[in-house]
Amino acid sequence: MTVRWSSRVPLERPVLVAAFEGWNDAANAASDAVRFLAHTSSAVELATLDAQEWLDFQAARPVVTITDGVVRTTTWPSIRFLASPTAVSGIGRDFLLLVGPEPNLRWPAFCDEVVSVARELGCELAVTLGALLADVPHTRAIPVTGTASDPESVAELGLTRSRYEGPTGIVGVLSDAFRRAGVASASLWASVPHYVATPPNPRATHALLARFGALLDINLPLRSLEIAGAAWVRQVDEVAAGDDDIARYVHDLEIRHDAGLEADDDEPVPLDEMREEDLPSGESLAEDFERFLRDQRDDE
Repeated sequence: MTVRWSSRVPLERPVLVAAFEGWNDAANAASDAVRFLAHTSSAVELATLDAQEWLDFQAARPVVTITDGVVRTTTWPSIRFLASPTAVSGIGRDFLLLVGPEPNLRWPAFCDEVVSVARELGCELAVTLGALLADVPHTRAIPVTGTASDPESVAELGLTRSRYEGPTGIVGVLSDAFRRAGVASASLWASVPHYVATPPNPRATHALLARFGALLDINLPLRSLEIAGAAWVRQVDEVAAGDDDIARYVHDLEIRHDAGLEADDDEPVPLDEMREEDLPSGESLAEDFERFLRDQRDDE
C-alpha cells in the first residue's frame, strides 16, 4: 500500500468523487469541482497517495517559493483523499474526495489502490468527473454527459451509455477498475468551449456539480458559482463583440447547438495536442480569449 493516512473519520453512506488535473480536465473544470466540494463542506484530509509511486516530476513539477533570493519552501504535487462528514456538510451523505494530478505511471496499480481505499471506507458509489474541449458555444448551457459502469446503473441513475472507443485518460481507466471490482460507478463530463480553454471556467464547474447533485438528489450550495459563471460569460461576450471572426464563429456554433447537431460520445482533447484545424481561425483565436482573461485577472 502506498496510502499514507493522516486521520480517520467515520463516514456515512460515502460517495467517492474523483477528478484529476491534466488530460481529463479542460479548463480545470473537473478538479475545481472537487475542490469546491472540499471547500464548501470543510473537508479534512484523510490520506495521500505516495506521489513518487505515481507521478513523473518532469511532468508534474514541484513548486518553489523564493524570498530575497533564498528558496524557502518546495511544494510537491500530491494526490489526496479528503472527507466531508455529514456532521460538517449537512447534506445527508458523506463525500470521499480524491483530487490531484493525473498519474503518469503504473495506472493499473494506482487504480487498485483507489478501489481498495473506497472499499475499506465503505463507498456505495464512485463518481468520476471530467471536462473535455468541444465545439460548443459559451452562450448556451454547458452540456454534461454521463455514463455508468453497467446497464443497470445506467437505467437507475438516468445516464446515457457511451459508445466511445479510443484513447482514454485515468478517469476512463479508473471507471473500468470500479466496474471490474463490482463497485457501482458513474462518470460525468462537461463540454468546455474549445476557443476559451483558459482556466478557470466556473460555468463548466457549476454544470458538473449541478448534474452531480441531481444524480444524488441533493442540494449543493452553488450560488457563488452561478454568479462567477455569469461574470465569465460577460467577459467572453466582450471579446466576441470586438472581433468579427469570433462573433461569426460563435454564432455558427449557436446555430448548430440549437439545431441539435452536437457530436455525441466525445472523449477529451489533450490540451497539449490541439491542432490548428481544431480552431476556427488558428490558435490565435483561443489566444485572444486567454490574453483577455489574464488581463482581467491582473486588474482585479
